[in-house]
Amino acid sequence: MTSVLLADDHPFMRTGVEAVLRNSPFEITAMAATGDEALARIDEADPDLCIFDVRMPGLSGVEILQDMRKRGDLRPVVLLTAELEDAALLSAFQAGVNGIVLKDVAEDALLDSLEAVAAGRRAVPSDLLQRALDLSLRGEAKHPLEGLTPRERQITEHVGQGQRNREIAAALGMSEGTVKVYLHTIYHKLGIENRTELALIAHGRMVVAQR
Repeated sequence: MTSVLLADDHPFMRTGVEAVLRNSPFEITAMAATGDEALARIDEADPDLCIFDVRMPGLSGVEILQDMRKRGDLRPVVLLTAELEDAALLSAFQAGVNGIVLKDVAEDALLDSLEAVAAGRRAVPSDLLQRALDLSLRGEAKHPLEGLTPRERQITEHVGQGQRNREIAAALGMSEGTVKVYLHTIYHKLGIENRTELALIAHGRMVVAQR
């Protein structure tokens, strides 16, 4: 059973999500009605997966996601929303959101999205992916590497040069295992899956929202 933290300020939506997940592999083990409460509940409940409403009192779902990623918390996050403004959409992608579900189709789409995310895949409607890409190409998005630490950017540069983990470790004075940990964090921050995509981003031939 996959434990889930659900944060939504509307009791009707919380009840609806509970009904959708009933008799599924997902169990809601914690709930929150505000963004600040959700952030506190993450540490208390330690869920396997989080569902956040984008608009809540206090912190928004996107802001909670950003805070989690800054702390190195890479557990899957699905955003639940009626609509997503351009800035929030890009921020969600830059923070490595795993899934986005629109509320008007949540009854049909939520369970499939959670199953995809739990399996390590991204679950985002194709029109939102395209919109994020269009915004990025118009220059409205920050360069994806701006969200990385200096060390993470160094490793990304070496990957862009075609170096393997052993070569990167030798160049930066760290172990191969440490390089792998850094790469895992970088992939999650950028919302990508492999070093080929990272190399493309390093060379400016791919934007984060392209997947």
